[in-house]
Amino acid sequence: MKKRTKIFTVLGIVLVSGILINVQQNDSKIEENISITTPEDIKEPYQIKALKIPEGINFAGELVPIEKADIKERMDRELLVNTYWQSNSLLLIKRAHKYFPIIEPILAENGIPDDFKYLALIESGLLNATSPAGARGFWQLMKGTAKENGLEVNTNVDERYHIEKATEVACKYLNKSFKKFNSWTNSAASYNAGVTGISRRLKAQRVDDYYDLLLGEETSRYVFRIIAVKEIMSNPALYGFNFEKEDLYNLEETKIVKVDTAITDIALFAQNFDTNYKELKIHNPWLRENKLNNSSRKLYEIKLPQ
Repeated sequence: MKKRTKIFTVLGIVLVSGILINVQQNDSKIEENISITTPEDIKEPYQIKALKIPEGINFAGELVPIEKADIKERMDRELLVNTYWQSNSLLLIKRAHKYFPIIEPILAENGIPDDFKYLALIESGLLNATSPAGARGFWQLMKGTAKENGLEVNTNVDERYHIEKATEVACKYLNKSFKKFNSWTNSAASYNAGVTGISRRLKAQRVDDYYDLLLGEETSRYVFRIIAVKEIMSNPALYGFNFEKEDLYNLEETKIVKVDTAITDIALFAQNFDTNYKELKIHNPWLRENKLNNSSRKLYEIKLPQ
């Protein structure tokens, strides 16, 4: 028995040694396959660069007074934040290509400077968003404002989600505020803080310009965010955004079907026009249910894919 034990012990040592040798050999192979990247190996390192504020930067033709220290810092902040929040800014560029062609002519027809399309962009990201306060749609209209300007707002139909009609209402608001302030910059600020809110602050602080106001965080950044997004989207390559035209989003071509009756089943209605519920709702987000009540026999225009 003792002899056998010795033999087994010796064999065990040999086996363990063999395992140890294999492990050591494998470790050396792993080490051979590991490549360590050094700074010298990186040909084009990612860089976070300080940005130069362009000369003549403006909103709706009204110059930003960047010669003032605090104004320069606030403008610099928004340029940096929106440049280096790359995923969000690139998505904004892509969506803008889809929806700006709808918004631009409506602004022009109402005498609103083209720069205000960027206001809609920062309000909602060109998504049918709902704010904590209950504002909705691309232009983030409140229920009262929408109704006062002729939009239908209820559980069945909410025209704050109707891009053309909501843009018309936004134009009315902006023209009204411009008459009050004679300043497109102040008008833009009032879209965030209200005409009354901006008027009170101007009066209390004895100034007449947004850039001279001491404001809360949100309104203080508001116009600068619009201008920063405008600058980046007007010169995307300058700020490091590289894309091809085919990378951008496009609005699908649609046809209009006019309806002056109730629709009891929108999914079935969509099928009758060789489309489906999802596609119809994508093009008509103002239809909030799977039916259209229309007890008043109002004429609605429903967009359907071509």
